[in-house]
Amino acid sequence: MIARKDVDLRPQSGENTLFVLSIGEGSLAAGGRGGGFGERKVSAVSCFELKDNAWSLVFRASPERVGEYEVPYYVSRLPLTMADGTEAMGYGVVDPELVFELSKKSGIVSSA
Repeated sequence: MIARKDVDLRPQSGENTLFVLSIGEGSLAAGGRGGGFGERKVSAVSCFELKDNAWSLVFRASPERVGEYEVPYYVSRLPLTMADGTEAMGYGVVDPELVFELSKKSGIVSSA
């Protein structure tokens, strides 16, 4: 995940933009890389925006464009607030500048 602000999935949390970059599962994916080496090939890209108390899908990359996206090298464990208020841990980064760049690359005119 690459978010403009801390990830809070509750509808009352204001406005945010969240890119979800999925990587393939298996021994070569990021979670199974021995010693930090291996493949981190992006298999899907979606962008969601929180506005007016609702999350909505605003972009999904076509299979032809997925290869244009890369997982940042500095992704780490990231706390997430789920819709019911519970906390979970995921992998991601809060980086407003990167969200801006990904939005431009994706052709998204963001108001969030």
